[in-house]
Amino acid sequence: MSLTTPDAATIVGPVLTPGDAGYAEELAGFNVATVQAPDVVVGATSADDVAAAVRHARAHGLRIGVRATGHGPVVEGHGLLTITTSRMTEVTVDPIARTARVGAGARWRDVIAATAPHGLTGLVGSSSSVGVVGYTLGGGLSPLGRQFGYAADRVRSIEVVTADGTVRTVDAGAGSDLFWALLGGRDGCGIVTALEFDLVGLTTLYGGGIYFAGGAAEQVLHAWRRWAPTLPEEAGTSVAILRLPPDPMLPPPLQGQIAVHVRFTYTGDPAVGAQLLAPMTSVGPVLLQNVDVMPVAALDAVHMDPPGPMPSIERGSTVRDLPADAVDAILAVAGPTVASPLAIVEIRLLGGRLTAPQGVPNSVTARSASYSVLAIAVPAGPAAELAGPHVGAVNAAVAPWADGGLLNFAGSTPAADLPGLWSTDDHDRLCAIRERHDPGGIFRRTV
Repeated sequence: MSLTTPDAATIVGPVLTPGDAGYAEELAGFNVATVQAPDVVVGATSADDVAAAVRHARAHGLRIGVRATGHGPVVEGHGLLTITTSRMTEVTVDPIARTARVGAGARWRDVIAATAPHGLTGLVGSSSSVGVVGYTLGGGLSPLGRQFGYAADRVRSIEVVTADGTVRTVDAGAGSDLFWALLGGRDGCGIVTALEFDLVGLTTLYGGGIYFAGGAAEQVLHAWRRWAPTLPEEAGTSVAILRLPPDPMLPPPLQGQIAVHVRFTYTGDPAVGAQLLAPMTSVGPVLLQNVDVMPVAALDAVHMDPPGPMPSIERGSTVRDLPADAVDAILAVAGPTVASPLAIVEIRLLGGRLTAPQGVPNSVTARSASYSVLAIAVPAGPAAELAGPHVGAVNAAVAPWADGGLLNFAGSTPAADLPGLWSTDDHDRLCAIRERHDPGGIFRRTV
């Protein structure tokens, strides 16, 4: 079908309604456990398409959701127009200024391909299949973050379509309130169609992971708890309890196993990195180790996140510290002796330059936290109905030490708890900016 806006502007990309060929495919994303069925879906090819779709939605009383790679939350309900930005994949690199400009549908792997030849990188997360814009607007936690901050800290300017259907460019000067709210608040102020951000000069690092036998979870997690805070900010680390499927694509020692995965990155001298990691190399029986010098373009090899679509339910918290009691509480609900649909329970070291904005003021959460705890379950098979409760149990286990959370890891956090990610002052400011720029509430609001 075609869609004509009140000012007679037309949309170049596809406009689909339920029952049209390609409708379901247009909405497909990474998390196949989430399904949405909007009244209209617009496959935007440009900021002008997005603006025209917003004007149409306003004229017809429709709410607006946006979808890029399908890693993020889903807008549900009737009276909804969803804009997909997956076609907007342009990436432009200025190697002299050390900046990149990316479209709303670009994934980190697109950015890596464009920046690596220049010896540059953005603050990519644990998986390069994730979309750049949603990741960055939610903060953007990279394995390199302790040294360089959140991805949001490096944004120079944002191209955004506001609720009046106008394409605007905002930065720390022009439209600074909107700029502040988008960088960390992510939703509810407009639809971001492009970002420009600073790159860092980095070509290689020392990193990878050590997979320990699941039965050693208690000694590995407690050893990691004591070791991780001793690291300099040039080092990043996380530890995860993994319940791995019998997938022939996995290395044979890991197929169908419960494993404890210690991840590590270090951007300095590899010999120093090896010395820093040494205390963790023999804390339990090793199934597999793949730590070495690697190109930054191969950063995916550190976490080895699943590359393809899968069903999942997730929820994360951040904690101010990680005493022995907190580790024991996690093991009690997610350790290797627990029958569980949990695929991943991860503890990630924060701190370093994540504790304060590194370039521009923004509304990124969890600045005061020392660790992130994330639980991901697969709602499939006979234990599918247990996925949500087990994810909730991990977060409840660390509640005594909780200190907010990361918006990108909020997942199934109840809506009533989401305002607690921000300080009262920051949440009040965020709500006021959203109300000012979208008084009719046509954009999806996380909180």
